[in-house]
Amino acid sequence: MKLYRSIILIIVTSLVFITGCSNSDFQGNMDVKLQDFTHVNQDNKEVGLEDLKGTVWIANLIFTNCTTVCPPMTKNMSELQKMLSDKGIKDYRIVSFSVDPKNDTPEKLKQYISYYDADESNWDLLTGYDADYIKTFAEKNFQTLAIPEPNSDQIMHGTSFYLVDKEGTVVKSYNGNEDVPFDEIVLDMEQLIEE
Repeated sequence: MKLYRSIILIIVTSLVFITGCSNSDFQGNMDVKLQDFTHVNQDNKEVGLEDLKGTVWIANLIFTNCTTVCPPMTKNMSELQKMLSDKGIKDYRIVSFSVDPKNDTPEKLKQYISYYDADESNWDLLTGYDADYIKTFAEKNFQTLAIPEPNSDQIMHGTSFYLVDKEGTVVKSYNGNEDVPFDEIVLDMEQLIEE
């Protein structure tokens, strides 16, 4: 009887351990292989998809002259960065694509991010392409808009955060402007980083 109970205990403990170590809980809502890209960041350094391979990253679309959604989104991304840091999670990147590349020079992006108490060591704000490029890139890769508002200097664009896995596939999107599911994003990133 003792032997029987010991065997059952070992089996149950093993199953709990295996289940606890499994990353099968991750639930994505997207599956889009990113097209190759290389652009310049706020430090005027080239950053491309190849540089990000093997790293989990989270992306969004912003522009420096935005008067509505970009400031809260950037603040939320900065908050997410702090939460990841507090949990000791380091092996990730943040990539913000400018949807107004004509105006968003590396210098402007550098000044913009300085207002958000962000750690720039793993956060790239990208520019160096044209408006047609980012419109198509946003549609194909993030399944969202990036188009000028009529009679305005504003750009209509998606407000989601996009989680990208180590292979360069967009696997999930989250609200990035309001009701941001911070805990869910941290957990998802943690799971993908551990894979």
